[in-house]
Amino acid sequence: MIDLSIVILNWNVRELLDRCLASLRADHFMLEIIVVDNASQDDSVALVRTKYPSVTVIANAENRGFTGGNNQGIAAAQGRYVMVLNPDTEVLGDALDQLVAYLDEHPAVGAIGPQLLNPDRSIQSSRRRFPTLVTAFFESTWLQGLAPKRVLTHYTMADVPATTTQEVDWLNGACTIFRREVFDRVGAYDAQNFFMYSEELDLCRRVKEAGWQIVYLPQAQVVHYVGKSSEQAVAARHIYFQTSKVHYFRKWHGAFPAAILRVFLLGSYLWQIGLEGVKGLLGSKRDLRTQRLKVYWQVIRTGLK
Repeated sequence: MIDLSIVILNWNVRELLDRCLASLRADHFMLEIIVVDNASQDDSVALVRTKYPSVTVIANAENRGFTGGNNQGIAAAQGRYVMVLNPDTEVLGDALDQLVAYLDEHPAVGAIGPQLLNPDRSIQSSRRRFPTLVTAFFESTWLQGLAPKRVLTHYTMADVPATTTQEVDWLNGACTIFRREVFDRVGAYDAQNFFMYSEELDLCRRVKEAGWQIVYLPQAQVVHYVGKSSEQAVAARHIYFQTSKVHYFRKWHGAFPAAILRVFLLGSYLWQIGLEGVKGLLGSKRDLRTQRLKVYWQVIRTGLK
């Protein structure tokens, strides 16, 4: 019997995927690894098939998004537990054994995640409480720097030590293990409402609503190699992130709160368009301002619907 199935969704990160696969080991249980590739152009599929022949590969002809691609892997998985793992991760030591053992010993836990580390081994924020509408106005918007400290402290659980095992509302989607029964009961990712971003928040909300606990286990550690930020904004990232935020609030809080949030977010992009335009006219990094203006206008044109 397969104990743990690991689903890794890949898109053009060949070197990171190689590092991730090389870090996976199971000392005390049966392991299955499934790589779902979203039409990569960097020979990722060839690498896996040549270097890791025991890994199951699902090669898509098109990019099916984070939700669609992971759902393919989840459907193919045969394990008692299913881990959704980003390819930009490296599992340290016996983390997998610790996570599986904890689930075996705690049947009320429906999902569990490790402590995520930055490449320099500092702790990466990965625990969350469910967001409120107030949280949404501040988190990852131009107002974040003006947020009352208690708002984001509560949301990111910075008021609880990151070194203790604890129950949480939801976990960063870079590495989470779910019981197979969880998917059987509440379904996998909501691909209809989320292409990427907020999908793990929505799934964890359904897990909690069904009565399962979600646990953060810091003794198990995984390095998360988040990409370095760039000055050049990416339109798709902005659009998917903000649209998914609106969809989440519509699904869980109703049409009116979602409409308020949508108007606020669109207004914030209009504000940024004005700000970037003024900076460009004043001669400040005009190429950068032009790029950002193009991106922000693309967001406005979508209406975040």
